Amino acid sequence: ARSVPAVQSESSTFVPAAAIPPPSTPQKPNDTHPPITSTMSKSTTYSSTRGCPTQQSISFRDAVMRGLAHDRGLFVPDSFPTVTPEELESWRSLSYADLAANVIGKFVKDDQVPRDVLEGIVKRSCAAFRSEEVTPLVKVDGHYVLELFHGPTFAFKDVALQMLGNFFEYFLATGSNSGRLAVLGATSGDTGSAAIYGLRGKKGVDCIILFPKGRVSEIQERQMTTVQDGNIHCVAVEGTFDDCQDIVKASFGNVEFRDRVKLGAVNSINWCRVLAQTTYYFWSYLRVTDKEKDVEKVNFSVPTGNFGDILAGYYSKRMGLPVGDLIVATNENDILHRFFTKGEYHREDIQQTISPSMDICVSSNFERYLYHLAGDDSQTLANWMSAFESTGKLTITGKKLDEARAEFKSARADTAATLDIIKKYHAEHNYMLCPHAAVGVSAIHQLNTANSATVSLATAHFAKFGDAVAMAVDPLPEIPPELSSLWTMDTRKSDCPNDAAVVQAFMERRIEERMESEKAGDKKKKQLRQFVGLSIAVGLVAVAVSMLKKRR
Repeated sequence: ARSVPAVQSESSTFVPAAAIPPPSTPQKPNDTHPPITSTMSKSTTYSSTRGCPTQQSISFRDAVMRGLAHDRGLFVPDSFPTVTPEELESWRSLSYADLAANVIGKFVKDDQVPRDVLEGIVKRSCAAFRSEEVTPLVKVDGHYVLELFHGPTFAFKDVALQMLGNFFEYFLATGSNSGRLAVLGATSGDTGSAAIYGLRGKKGVDCIILFPKGRVSEIQERQMTTVQDGNIHCVAVEGTFDDCQDIVKASFGNVEFRDRVKLGAVNSINWCRVLAQTTYYFWSYLRVTDKEKDVEKVNFSVPTGNFGDILAGYYSKRMGLPVGDLIVATNENDILHRFFTKGEYHREDIQQTISPSMDICVSSNFERYLYHLAGDDSQTLANWMSAFESTGKLTITGKKLDEARAEFKSARADTAATLDIIKKYHAEHNYMLCPHAAVGVSAIHQLNTANSATVSLATAHFAKFGDAVAMAVDPLPEIPPELSSLWTMDTRKSDCPNDAAVVQAFMERRIEERMESEKAGDKKKKQLRQFVGLSIAVGLVAVAVSMLKKRR
């Protein structure tokens, strides 16, 4: 039995951090949307949505390594590069890796990551996928489905987390954090395994993943807990995903703990996650318009809970990609649908559904969009978030709600509707959808946009949610061997109460144990090298003595 192997890093020429000049510091814009610039000699800088002066004009390197801004805000670009129609057309024949390097390269210049290193990071990340196209596009029932499940863990988050792991590795090797990073992540199912497969075995990285006990699918749990690398630790928390996410945020808010362990983030609060995900919007647009010559703008339906995946589509549109409708597709945990239909961002209790990766009642990435909706005004955003955090309610009306509705459409699919779509697509098109992907497909049918100009994002392989899918399709098609083999493998996990202090203490113990183990390993390696050196020396002396005797 075997799990999907982590892709080994190729050797690259790293540039020392001291040799990288500081980024430029552009003025923060005050208008509704930041101005678009067509050429940027310096990398884009980032500032916190909540406006702390010390969290302004941060470099890409620092934004990635910090994850969450120190004022508890999220980093957003200070300006947006543009992709012209001519430039977009010139990318049409590129491979996914080359296209992705160009898209990311609009934000990340040589002052942060040398171009050859950037291309190497992207190519190594894409090499982890089973499809040469990385995210292939297929046409089903007159519309397109973007298959984002061809990575190591069969979920869309592999695209971003393979890249994030390789960026972490480069930044640590070139001076960041004194070569150490402690990642604390929360998962509703897919982020955890994708983060683990992106970070397993990475030098200097400890990865602790929190997941809600009993609230992820069995395959999702096994994908996490069967990884035995010493730097990986899976923690089952008594609570919901939102409880796990609150522990992560509380840990970032604990300054002494954050700085002591060199805390970093892999959740979609990390800007690198969102940036990496923009790449498949550009890729799928080009593939649709390869085939549909009369399509000028492409619509995207995105099943989402944390808002990160569809935010990448929004940012792609801001860069100039010809995007039509951006459709927010939710399950019964529909805080985003309620916002875009009624302006009510009101927290409610989580309902456990058959699409667990979307069982989220507070969308952590939504703050980035609210910041833009507030006219990039950090004070307005801070006031909104303060009110929401104290009351659990944020209500938007009037022109702001009209603006939000113009930028996003939304639909909600409950369990019955989700199962109907799974059953229909299997029976009529011989195509299997996971419950999350079925929510996105249901949305385009509800909104009458199931046509050749529409792409629905398939965020995971159906086999990751076999029990749920079996409610609509029986018997199930054969599942991939990489997943079926998980049941033959040993698992390792820890249980923790819903308590940030307990989790932090656990995290520090594991980091200390791993560092002690590495020291012991280094000592053994040194002793072995000394022994080998001594053996060679003794051998050489013996040879010399033997030759001397022969001469005599």
